[in-house]
Amino acid sequence: MEGTTVRGGLGWRQSTLVDTIVETPRVKSLVLDVPNSLAHRAGQHVDVRLTAEDGYQAARSYSIASPPEERRLVLTIERLDDGEVSPYLVDELRVGDPLELRGPIGGYFVWESSMSGPLLLIAGGSGIVPLRAIIRHRIATNSDAPVRLVYSVRTPDDVIYRQEMDRLATSATGIEVIYTFTRVAPGGWAGYQRRIDAALLAEVCWPPESKPTAFICGPTPLVETAANILSTLGYQPTSIKTERFGPTGGP
Repeated sequence: MEGTTVRGGLGWRQSTLVDTIVETPRVKSLVLDVPNSLAHRAGQHVDVRLTAEDGYQAARSYSIASPPEERRLVLTIERLDDGEVSPYLVDELRVGDPLELRGPIGGYFVWESSMSGPLLLIAGGSGIVPLRAIIRHRIATNSDAPVRLVYSVRTPDDVIYRQEMDRLATSATGIEVIYTFTRVAPGGWAGYQRRIDAALLAEVCWPPESKPTAFICGPTPLVETAANILSTLGYQPTSIKTERFGPTGGP
């Protein structure tokens, strides 16, 4: 997930790109070595700053894709054609290059293994990024919290972390993965083929009496729709955590 807000009060530090992973034709994961670690929490994000030769600077916020337990920090970036930062990060940054970071940032959209109740994770497009950190943190801490991920994407080619998500969906880890394709579905697909709506969430969400916590991340319209639906289904406002970004890049 990418945002545009840049915050003060945190110092910039230099990381080094040590690996890249192509996730989709438009999305790449950057594996970074960060001196002294960021000590982040699952669901947080960092600011990334680029500086041009003439001194011009641009910064964007990106969700952290890796859990606190992993030594390397992973940022998963979607290339936005009209973006000022993402095209360079996806297409130009090379292994060995430095990258300035500030953070970690955020204390609201986070999950820790000490939190009780099942997890409902709702993602649209690249909104899967912080939710993947939450899922990996849940696995790394041996938590037994049941997890249900609802992932809305345009086409099969747009599924980020496809192999990982499919592996989780077929494993006995207590993690369910539910896809809904909004434009093109795989051949023979018998699952959901529409945007997230009230009927879909009524079928798949945890009942409110089980005291679940919902984390919703994606384009603003999806996040607002899903949060409003969960409220009408009986979810308490304090149990619905949201993180949103602009319409570009959403399903």
